[in-house]
Amino acid sequence: MNLWHLAIFHAVADNGSISAGAVRLNISQPAVTRQLRELEARLGTTLFDRLPRGVRLTETGVLLHDYAQRIFTLEQTAESALKEMLQLRGGRLAVGASSSIGMYLLPSLVTRFHQLHPGIEFSLDVQNTKTIEQHLLEHQLALGFIEGPVESEQFEVKLFRHDEIVAVAAPQHPLFKKQRVSTADLAAAPVVLRETGSGTRTIVEQSLAAHGLTLSSTLSMSSTEAIKRAVMAGAGIAWLSHLCIADELHSGKLAILEVRGLKIMRPLFVMWLKDRRLTPAAQAFLELLGKPESVATV
Repeated sequence: MNLWHLAIFHAVADNGSISAGAVRLNISQPAVTRQLRELEARLGTTLFDRLPRGVRLTETGVLLHDYAQRIFTLEQTAESALKEMLQLRGGRLAVGASSSIGMYLLPSLVTRFHQLHPGIEFSLDVQNTKTIEQHLLEHQLALGFIEGPVESEQFEVKLFRHDEIVAVAAPQHPLFKKQRVSTADLAAAPVVLRETGSGTRTIVEQSLAAHGLTLSSTLSMSSTEAIKRAVMAGAGIAWLSHLCIADELHSGKLAILEVRGLKIMRPLFVMWLKDRRLTPAAQAFLELLGKPESVATV
């Protein structure tokens, strides 16, 4: 059975006669008659009783008509869903982001996107960089937003802005009493770090290694909010994105340790699989980011 035969059968059954079915399909009545005979011969059954005026479904015809209605209803639904997706009136967009980007940068963009395209179901998954990469490879996400370098050649990667990583502590921390804070002072101080695999942790360790220093880690946490609260309680210093400490700086609960000769800037990237064509929704979300600063070919 092919879909053209089924479409002819469906048209005749819906309209109650071969002539009316032919008009609906815009083909000749003899052509409809011939195609129906071929279908009945292939199935080995009679689908219509031919009446003096029109046709009537046989028992097998009623059964086939039920399935035909489901098939062509599904076809119409699929066509409608595709139109909605292409016109940004429907569909789904799944985005993943590392902690700093997902918690402090993207929420305003997601809100703006939802206002522009309320029919699109949007999901934002906040994970560390390695998890975002894995979910992209597994096709669970359309876009990933990460900090730091990307090593896989399977991704298309674009730089969309820079961010500064700063050393912060509670205002009563002993290092604030020093007139000059050195990189060695920071490396020797107890520090609260993000978990292994975090883009923030990686870039801080690499930047200090360039000065011949390693961090003295006493605590490791996977939550930026937990790190901030630990530092405010006196656990030590932390290296955090400037994006995520605006409220604490304003309230005076945290302060930045200024270190001469050390400025850690990191690129923020948006990425997707090279072999995966971006949907209209993903393209529309990228447009909200503005023009990428450059393209990073990995």
